[in-house]
Amino acid sequence: MKRPTSNIILSGVVLAAGMVAAAPTFAADPVFSPLNVPSSGWIATVTGNLRVGPRYPGADDFGFIGYPSISLSRAGAPQRFSAPDDGLSFSVIEDSGLRFGVVGRFQGGRYLKDDHRLFGLEKINWAVEPGVFVEYWPVAFLRARAELRRGFNGHDGFVADLGIDWVQQYGAFTVSIGPRLSFGDSSFMKTYFGVTPYEASLNGIVTPYKPSGGITSVGATAGLTYNWSDRWSTTTFVTYKRLVGDAADSPVVKRFGSENQIGVGLTVSYSFDTGL
Repeated sequence: MKRPTSNIILSGVVLAAGMVAAAPTFAADPVFSPLNVPSSGWIATVTGNLRVGPRYPGADDFGFIGYPSISLSRAGAPQRFSAPDDGLSFSVIEDSGLRFGVVGRFQGGRYLKDDHRLFGLEKINWAVEPGVFVEYWPVAFLRARAELRRGFNGHDGFVADLGIDWVQQYGAFTVSIGPRLSFGDSSFMKTYFGVTPYEASLNGIVTPYKPSGGITSVGATAGLTYNWSDRWSTTTFVTYKRLVGDAADSPVVKRFGSENQIGVGLTVSYSFDTGL
């Protein structure tokens, strides 16, 4: 008897969180670049983001997306490393190398204008994915992170991402690289990779397909950050995902898309004292 996939994903993230909690106590603070700002109050960091990647999950062509983001931190607190593909997060618990809190991500939609070969397939609206994250630094140059999120609007499934990053500072440069593993439950998989008999009859190219949940992709992310000053920094990065399992076997991927999902991006950040 199959266990519900959402339970499998939840169990995997709970196991990762348990491993984090049970990790040795020799954790060190992660690398950071303190800002030359007052030691009290709040620091705001405004970031401009430009990303190029697949137009929708499984697509073989690329689209651009640009958006701003903002984060707050207490003045004098370490500016912790954040990987380019992390969700936007806010810590509830932060103790040396351990962090736990809330996280959110945006998932773009899938529309006929993106690819006319999608004719007959149901439109998928954009989605927001709020959830929780946990991360742990066993040593100052190594980070493990897990996210568990639930979709709203475009899909209503559960997704999870696990990753490890090797992080090193070389003067004004910070280099990071590490593997990634992504999961999606059956609801997420049916939304982005499934094909109903009705959709297949309208499209005429793809066949009906009902995927199950599980591992959706394996891959890696690499980033390079340069601190121009105490306040300005830029980050360039590249991500690679290889769709696997039922996601890779989807006729949407086989006929219209690609198992190889590559993304590149650039961020520019400015930090300042809010005076609060």
